[in-house]
Amino acid sequence: MNSIKRTPKVFHSTPSIPVAGDAVSDRIRLLMKLRNSGIRDTEVLAAMEAIPRELFVEEIFREHAYEDTALPISLGQTISQPTIVARMTMALNIEPKMKVLEIGTGSGYQAAILAKLARRVYTIERHRDLLAVAEQRFLQLRLTNIVAKRGDGAKGWKEAAPFERIIVTAAAAEIPALLVEQLAIGGIMVIPVGNNIAEQKLLRIVKDENGSIGTESLLDVRFVPLVEE
Repeated sequence: MNSIKRTPKVFHSTPSIPVAGDAVSDRIRLLMKLRNSGIRDTEVLAAMEAIPRELFVEEIFREHAYEDTALPISLGQTISQPTIVARMTMALNIEPKMKVLEIGTGSGYQAAILAKLARRVYTIERHRDLLAVAEQRFLQLRLTNIVAKRGDGAKGWKEAAPFERIIVTAAAAEIPALLVEQLAIGGIMVIPVGNNIAEQKLLRIVKDENGSIGTESLLDVRFVPLVEE
């Protein structure tokens, strides 16, 4: 798998995050579970193997880092279930030279996975404190092809558009029009949509050569809401 490195913005310190001694074996067991559940994309699995999920969870939950479950992080947010991360990433069908926009940096885990697959990842987070911690994790893992900023994710990142792929990690009431505008022709967006947490659908949206979009429902999901500023 090709990997193109770029110079990131400068971060000022490196976090010290302890790693459990049995994390590697736990990670292997999780990967086996993902394969058995139908996740067969070898590049997605390799990316998930390369990124230590225990670095992205709160210390109190670190022993559960490789369980196939969502875990709480600060400010009422969550780090997604590994199966959902894998399925959303697989649905994007990322190629090595692509530019990807992520809405909702959160812990930084999904962005880190994307960084192993794409040329460059742009990620937006509305919570300043979450973003600062995620940036430190990117630095620690030397993920130099991630560009991050604080902002309203529903507005996207106009200055860097268009994007071949867009992933949204919070549930929108409807498909954000500005994100559709910033999706390249032939591009794919994966986004959870639904007003009610019990009725959210993960959608795969493809933009055709005429600028029209086709929508495919992939599965039922539960995400925190996408909050617009």
